[in-house]
Amino acid sequence: MSLLRVCAFAKCLTRRSLLEKCAVRVSFADCGQLCVSRGNGAVRRISETPLHLQRRNVSFVLPKKEDGKKRVLEQSQLLDVLEARIVQLQSDVVVDVQHAKVQFVKAHSSRKVQVFSDKDPKSAQTVSPKSGKTVAKGASEPKPSRWMKKLTEEKKKLKKWQKNVNEKPTAKSKGSKGSSLLPGTEYKTISTTAKTTVNKDLNKKKRDRTTSSDEIHAEVSAKATSTAAAGTAKGNQKHSKNQVSRGERAEVGKLQKSLDQTVSQWTSLSNPERLQEDNGEIEYGEIQQNMRSYLEACVFAGDIEKAHRFLLSQHRLKRRRYLNTDIYNILIRVWAKKGALNQIGRVFIMLEDAGLKPNLGSYCYALEGMGRNPNCTPKTVTRCLNQMEEDGLSVDDVFSQCSFREDERDMVLKAMHIVEPDYQPSLNTTTEECSLPLVQDFYLQRADHHYPKLDFSQKDLQERFKRQLSIEEACTITIDSVESTKPITKNMARMRKLLADQQAQWQKILLQALRENKMILANTNTRHYMINLHPYLCLLEDKEYVEIMIQSIANMSPSGESLKVMARDLGNRVFTRYCVRQKHQNQILEKLGSIYNAYTELLAKDTKEFAVLPREYWCQLEKEQSSGPTLEGGETHWLYSVTLELGTYMVDLMVKSLKINGNILNPVYDKKLIPILYHMYTFRSTRQIGFIKPHPILTQMQQEAMEAKLTFDSYVMPMLCPPVPWLSLKFGAYLLTPTKLMRTGEGATQHDTLLEKCQTIYPVLDSLNQLGNCAWKINKPLLDFIISIFNDCGCDKLDIPPPLSEAPKMPHFNPQDPTLTSSEKAHLKREAVTARRKYSEMHSLRMSALYKLSIANHMRDEIFWFPHSMDFRGRTYPCPPYFNHLGSDVTRAILVFAEGKPLGPKGLDWLKIHLVNLTGLKKRESLQGRLEYANTIMEDILDSADNPLDGKKWWMNADDPWQALACCMEIANAVRSPDPTQFISHFPVHQDGSCNGLQHYAALGRDVIGATSVNLMPCEVPQDVYSGVAQQVEEFRARDAASGMKIAEVLEGFISRKVVKQTVMTVVYGVTRYGGRLQIEKRLKEIDEFPKEHVWDASHYLVRLVFSGLKEMFTGTREIQDWLTESARLISKSGHTVEWVTPLGLPVVQPYHRTRHQVVKSLIQHINLKINHDIKERPDTVKQKNAFPPNFIHSLDSTHMMLTALHCFSAGLTFVSVHDCFWTHALTVDTMNKVCREQFVNLHSQPILKELSSFLLEKYCNGPLAEGMNKKHKEYQRLMQLLANVPQTGDFDLQRVKESTYFFS
Repeated sequence: MSLLRVCAFAKCLTRRSLLEKCAVRVSFADCGQLCVSRGNGAVRRISETPLHLQRRNVSFVLPKKEDGKKRVLEQSQLLDVLEARIVQLQSDVVVDVQHAKVQFVKAHSSRKVQVFSDKDPKSAQTVSPKSGKTVAKGASEPKPSRWMKKLTEEKKKLKKWQKNVNEKPTAKSKGSKGSSLLPGTEYKTISTTAKTTVNKDLNKKKRDRTTSSDEIHAEVSAKATSTAAAGTAKGNQKHSKNQVSRGERAEVGKLQKSLDQTVSQWTSLSNPERLQEDNGEIEYGEIQQNMRSYLEACVFAGDIEKAHRFLLSQHRLKRRRYLNTDIYNILIRVWAKKGALNQIGRVFIMLEDAGLKPNLGSYCYALEGMGRNPNCTPKTVTRCLNQMEEDGLSVDDVFSQCSFREDERDMVLKAMHIVEPDYQPSLNTTTEECSLPLVQDFYLQRADHHYPKLDFSQKDLQERFKRQLSIEEACTITIDSVESTKPITKNMARMRKLLADQQAQWQKILLQALRENKMILANTNTRHYMINLHPYLCLLEDKEYVEIMIQSIANMSPSGESLKVMARDLGNRVFTRYCVRQKHQNQILEKLGSIYNAYTELLAKDTKEFAVLPREYWCQLEKEQSSGPTLEGGETHWLYSVTLELGTYMVDLMVKSLKINGNILNPVYDKKLIPILYHMYTFRSTRQIGFIKPHPILTQMQQEAMEAKLTFDSYVMPMLCPPVPWLSLKFGAYLLTPTKLMRTGEGATQHDTLLEKCQTIYPVLDSLNQLGNCAWKINKPLLDFIISIFNDCGCDKLDIPPPLSEAPKMPHFNPQDPTLTSSEKAHLKREAVTARRKYSEMHSLRMSALYKLSIANHMRDEIFWFPHSMDFRGRTYPCPPYFNHLGSDVTRAILVFAEGKPLGPKGLDWLKIHLVNLTGLKKRESLQGRLEYANTIMEDILDSADNPLDGKKWWMNADDPWQALACCMEIANAVRSPDPTQFISHFPVHQDGSCNGLQHYAALGRDVIGATSVNLMPCEVPQDVYSGVAQQVEEFRARDAASGMKIAEVLEGFISRKVVKQTVMTVVYGVTRYGGRLQIEKRLKEIDEFPKEHVWDASHYLVRLVFSGLKEMFTGTREIQDWLTESARLISKSGHTVEWVTPLGLPVVQPYHRTRHQVVKSLIQHINLKINHDIKERPDTVKQKNAFPPNFIHSLDSTHMMLTALHCFSAGLTFVSVHDCFWTHALTVDTMNKVCREQFVNLHSQPILKELSSFLLEKYCNGPLAEGMNKKHKEYQRLMQLLANVPQTGDFDLQRVKESTYFFS
């Protein structure tokens, strides 16, 4: 609220009371000058008019709302403050106003600020931030109360701890908006009464808890000479003292709570160390990110003036506390491009004025500006270098750590040559070694490593790079649809022409509407400090925005799309194109091509062998070609809210602008324009959401046209060349398309913060690079067979969705029909809802299959690669979303390795065993038994390969029919070859873990019984844990039935492996009894003979027996799970999220916080976001404790997979994984099995639970405790005892795993 609005508001409230008191005469000096003393001796003077002085340099801070009592206190304080302010400022009461000269001086370490007036120096007031009192001359300073003494002691204790530890921000209660200030933020108040000073001081104490010790506090005090003003102050003095006492108690309570927040440290597994965290970054991270992205957008769009005005406005307002050095650096970089040293100097003064220090980037751009300025003298460069040295920075750090664009590096070097003509940057050429004990030998002992080469020449790989680069430059790719093979009917041709004509017209309309709206936005008289969308609408050419909007219409579902989802996709597409254009502008394409062409020497088969990993080789090449721009640009990602706001703006443009002739399908009628998109509201569960629905005419035209082309974003397609190796959090995978190493929720940043500070992540990156370097190709005969069924009528049994023409017809009826009864109407409504739901599901499944098959058909003659990323637990996923080997049975079946290897002596046997595994039969048989079974059904196998649809169709009864058919074809080709041992096979053979989660639990607890149940112990035949649990549950049931329990009698004969399997499988991943009951209920409903009236009672009864059976079978597992759960509960109750580091060095944090709501405002609709990853909110205790056991186990199984991937790569094997299912050639299955078992033993030979305990103790139990808070103290003690008391382990010998045939089989 501006000062004038405050005055006007208060004038209405208190005019009568003020007139009854007396007129006030406030005198100031004639002109106001602000003198801010600088550290370097320079003085900046600002002359202002009185009104500007008041509006820009005066602010008063009101306490935030906490509870009902405090609101009453605040309201009374507000009225008192307004009363005193109006005495000074109200124009109709003040008779004579003079302007005072006011001097701002930098606060010294004593934190006492002298405020001088040009009248009488003796009448100056001394403001002591320590005591919070304003002492006029002649007045005695009141003694601090015992509360103030205690507060001072607590603050001293807090400062002592802040020297060594990193304080987390105190979680705020709902509705609280506590703020913290960056160093240098100035709050200037006019002090008129004791009450306003105390009120100000209480707020300053609140800020002091989160600001750094060198913060500048400048206070302005204007003396009121009127007798009435003095009388007002005296009249309120008593009430003020009461407020101080209550306010101090509240402050002490808050400080004690902040002291109870324990220490947050960044700990490395090999060398735990405490890292100081930037509180401002945590508190204002999103605001700063928004400012950076806005400024960068302004600069990229060429609107430097707007960027400059925005930064100046933020700097002058109280929002200065949100700024950090990187924000100022954006403008320094702009002026450096122009060689404008004066402008750079001004920004440096602003930096100092804000209490911020220049960082490496600041000096880098300053040196760049000196290099571009032809008049730059050696003295200027020397002064800059001396200042860098004083700040503990070196020029070599600039070259090694800063991100350069275009010729920036050359300009910095040119500036250095002004003072040191022979200077060359000293770059660190040594490769950082991984010190993790788990992989130390892998990196240090490479004599036996044989890294595989790709089956391509270097020239071929370089050509593939050029093709991939052209696709990513275009950002989209248009391919043929598999439905295009259908014969074109007359109606299809008509609809395609109509759609093409309409799209051409829509493009013109959208182009004109976009330009008009941009002009309106540009001319809108908004304040300079406000962020609007105009820069974001100028990043691309207008036609590119239009193309993105037209593409979204073509891909829209007939049932419509959520506004939030549609807006997110539109915004993300704009951001992707913006990033690609940035890389063009930064001139990195030439350097990228140069480094990639050299990188192919490592991969190509016609080059020498190297004893380095892809990541290491790429880093080496970057150091050798250090000149020019940096490939990792360091662009700022947009906030989710910015993406949504831009997307909703584009949606609103489409909804308002795009029309179609309502009689376009019936041209005999008159032309009537109607919108093609409608904004409406619908319910998802109990929540009302905005929805964008296409007009039925548009839907009908699209369906009947059956477009022959499909347009995708470039990242949807597999890559035509090997991916760029992951080097860091933001660089790797695609050539130009921005890709994140870790998949996180929209807006979550805590994972990125951990990864940026992690020094042990190289093994994780290397394993991702290994997975991405596997080349693939299409199984063309099988693909053609699947496409023929897809274009026919599909087949539900074979997971080929039918076309929408097969969807159930929508029932139509008149709700007002008097012939229908209410029950008949209700029945028809239910049928209509069911039909609509079925139609929507069929469309979704059909389009998903269409995309996958069309992409596969487009790549049918290509070799391609899937770049990989991971989730926050370390589980890996291919980046292309539609078509990859993690997909359905259909997509897995049509993918084979690009490299073929001979079957060898045992390869054919492994193919046969793999086929039996795919059928789901003989799961409890030995490998020899499965092989013998395969030999007995060779006739069916060959018949399936030769006559898939016309023969016996044996393959259709398999669990995974399409993969089984593909395997039948591979076996048929092998046995019919002259020498099966020399047959070149491209087929991937799978080895699947036996209930992998329980395997990790059994190994952690060294549980003999559990280890035997999940095949860690060698056995002649595989142990089936699901059958074992089912058998135990049946024993419990028989016992209860014998005692006369009715539900136990009903369940006789219905307890099977299938009924309990899903619950047993997921209980290790944290499924609750409620979730387990739903799983069992679903299985019981699938049994036709089971009486449906007993499903509820039976599921309740069985889930209890399953949990009891598991507890008896896996005692060690349950103890570890309970320990993890209780640890997470106590940690989250203390105000922290649960963090740990995997044995492979990956830092993990659970991003579950209490939900807060954020509203994204737009013209079309306000979108309410539910954000549950905000680090400023308290952790969600329920989610934290329930998720810790499964997430911890997932992090272990991902560690095992990555270890296996690394060692398979060093052995020259082709290896990929689908979580706990490992794939390789039939020839190398035995080698992969050996590596897999060795690495499992290697992993669990580490003291995993003890290291976890040490990490959690170091992180959460190493901070100060507030005295006298018994409950907190007891919880702290309990957490410490729990974490120190690691569950006891059994006697299982881990080495036996190496001998277990069925560990993975």
